[in-house]
Amino acid sequence: MEFSLILEIIAVVSGVLCVFLLTREKIAAWYFGAITVAIYVYIFWQQKLYSDMILHVIYVILNAYGWYSWKYGGKIADQLRVTTLKNYERLFWLVIILVGFGVWGLVMDRYTDADYAYIDAFTTVASLVAQWFLAKKKIENWLLWIIVDMIAMVLYYVKGIKLTSLLYLIYLGLAIYGYTSWRKHLIAQKKPGFEPRH
Repeated sequence: MEFSLILEIIAVVSGVLCVFLLTREKIAAWYFGAITVAIYVYIFWQQKLYSDMILHVIYVILNAYGWYSWKYGGKIADQLRVTTLKNYERLFWLVIILVGFGVWGLVMDRYTDADYAYIDAFTTVASLVAQWFLAKKKIENWLLWIIVDMIAMVLYYVKGIKLTSLLYLIYLGLAIYGYTSWRKHLIAQKKPGFEPRH
């Protein structure tokens, strides 16, 4: 078995564990996330998907921040609660995604040999925003991940990274599950006697 395929299998398994644990709001998810993103830095460099490679380098930092935020970000340690964005925040982040992917796509298209520069740029910028929302336990992270996962699944299949394409299909299912699970949790938080997940 090729070394790159072994790495991809490890990244897929670790990635599924990470996202599943995130849907359950388990802090251990961030450890599996660190393994996954480190491997994908190498995989995307090999595949000339440079925006995705840069994204995963940033993910290493965001994983550390996400762990810290979930561990110490609540009023009581390990109790950061699920919340929603305000309407003006949604508009602000939508503008950031649109401008960010347009500029980044242009740079990648003109100055590198990147494949699918604009599609790759969109999934990169939208993923960064979704990851930030996730670290802050904003429920909208799952809606953004659903969009990213649908696009990435097709992109990686076309690029021949078929295990990773399958991973993003699984991520899509987990993102839908994550949204419904966090939505129930968001409603439950408003009831007396609510006990946070650990």
